[in-house]
Amino acid sequence: MNFLTSAALRVIPGAFILNSGIGKIGMPADASKGIQDFAATGVPAVKEIPSDQFGTVLGWSETALGGALLAPFVPNAAAGAGLTAFSVGLLSLYFADDDNTEEDGIRPSEQGLSLAKDSFLLAIGLGLLVGGLFGGKKKNKKAKKAKKAKKNS
Repeated sequence: MNFLTSAALRVIPGAFILNSGIGKIGMPADASKGIQDFAATGVPAVKEIPSDQFGTVLGWSETALGGALLAPFVPNAAAGAGLTAFSVGLLSLYFADDDNTEEDGIRPSEQGLSLAKDSFLLAIGLGLLVGGLFGGKKKNKKAKKAKKAKKNS
């Protein structure tokens, strides 16, 4: 995956997630509990985090993910794995409430449209992950052949 493609997939989601995370750090306990209750509809394990600290924990997690997406030294596969996991968590909120989807259980209803848009983050995460794991193979083979040919001449 070339630099411009990688940057296009990482910069905007990274900045958005970083900003979202910073906004949650140190949030009031009642707001933190509200977000935790909502998150628990899709990921019940978040109830194990003390409710007054949930917003800050989520905020630092989002800040770390946003920073990883923005940091050019973090490999695409690692940034993509983090974004994929994060977006799966967000989409679990979408699928946890039947009111978010049409009767087919997939297409978004008017209520679920804002959460369904997180599917774009899943696509970006998977693109970075797969591109990072398998995208450089052809280039590496060509480089190895060229190096071997140069060595043998």
